[in-house]
Amino acid sequence: MNTRTDAHPAAQAGLAVVLGGTGGIGAALVAGLQAQDFEVLSLGRRTQPALDYTDEATVAACAGHVADQLAHTGLPLQRLIVATGFLHGETRSGQRAEPERSWQHLNADALQHNFLINAIGPAMVMRHFLPLLPKQGRCVAAFLSARVGSIGDNALGGWYAYRASKAALNQLVHTSAIELARRNKEALCVALHPGTVDTGLSQPFAKKGLQVRPAEEAASDLLAVIDALPTGSSGQFFDHKGLSVPW
Repeated sequence: MNTRTDAHPAAQAGLAVVLGGTGGIGAALVAGLQAQDFEVLSLGRRTQPALDYTDEATVAACAGHVADQLAHTGLPLQRLIVATGFLHGETRSGQRAEPERSWQHLNADALQHNFLINAIGPAMVMRHFLPLLPKQGRCVAAFLSARVGSIGDNALGGWYAYRASKAALNQLVHTSAIELARRNKEALCVALHPGTVDTGLSQPFAKKGLQVRPAEEAASDLLAVIDALPTGSSGQFFDHKGLSVPW
């Protein structure tokens, strides 16, 4: 896919919603969408209303807030970008979770938290937000995944919880894309790999020699991919260059 020549211009930009919009790449995506003349709503743990995947009611409340904005402005929801994710840090129970180097490091609490943030939370977003997308016309729901969630591309092993939870997200995206197409044949739902971005999520694991890019550059690349998604690409997994990633 050529992300530079097939672009769909945002000349009639509507509403864009970024979940996780207060994070490193999320904030850059918000700025990039604003530069494209979208009306942008940023939602996260520190916004009002707050988005908290440990409480589905907050996901529903955030969707209700977006629905109110759609009704108030009359704009269509043309972009839904889910930029939330968990790789390391404190879990819901207060324990510390890090990517596993071996099966000996597998921990049920860490697995549960990875799946909560990387798969279950986005699944609830699908439930409450995808019905807000217009029933006709081009619109895009994009979920930030990770290349390490690819089963076909896994040659190194390790990172069990993160890999498995992102693989689950990819399946959820593919499945929801099938249902979304029944409502609107022009609607697109995709998984995107942003590359290694200079944020708190990846910083401890950015190995020497690895291409680590500023959040603004990553966001610009992702928005270019989103704008260039061709007909028939819904339910697929792309990297930040617009290249297909194997499942």
